[in-house]
Amino acid sequence: MSTCPLAPPAALDTHAVTHRDWSVGGVTVIVVACLAVEAVTGLVAGGPARSWQLDPLNPSWAPPEWVFGSAWSVQYVLMAVAGALVWLARDREDVCCPLTAFGVQLAANLAWAVLFFALHSPLAAFLTALLLWAMVGLTAAHFLGVSRLAGGLLVPYWAWVSYAVFVTGSIVVTT
Repeated sequence: MSTCPLAPPAALDTHAVTHRDWSVGGVTVIVVACLAVEAVTGLVAGGPARSWQLDPLNPSWAPPEWVFGSAWSVQYVLMAVAGALVWLARDREDVCCPLTAFGVQLAANLAWAVLFFALHSPLAAFLTALLLWAMVGLTAAHFLGVSRLAGGLLVPYWAWVSYAVFVTGSIVVTT
C-alpha cells in the first residue's frame, strides 16, 4: 500500500473540518446579526417614522427619505462582509477586541434607531450617534489591524454615520 507523502496527517484533516465548521458558523452569526439589526431598524423606522412628522424636523439639505434606507442597506452588507473577513482571519490574529467593538457598534446602531424613531428622542439619539461614530472608528481601526480590506469596507459606513450624526445634531438644534 502506497501513501502519498504530501497528504496531511489525519489530525490535520480533523482540524481543517473543525476550522471550516467554525468558520461557516461564525460567518453565519455575523451575517444574521447584521441582517437582524437592519430588519429591526427598518421596522422601527418604518412604522413609527410614518406616524412621526419628520419633514419639518429634517434640515433642507438632507436627502430624500428613500436615500437613507438604501444607503443603510449597503452599509449593513459592507459591515457583514467586513466582520466575516475578520472572523475568517482569526487564526492569524487575535480578533476578540475587533469583534467586540463590532458588536458594540452594531448595538449602538440599533439603539440610535430605537431612540430616534420609536422613542422620538433626538437628543438621546444624537448622543448615541456620537457613541456610534466613535465605535465605528474604533472598529475600523481594529479591523485594519486584522485585514486592510475589512477596515476599508467600514470607511463608507463611518462616513455615513458621520453624516447621520450631523443630520441628527441639526434636528436637535431645531427642536
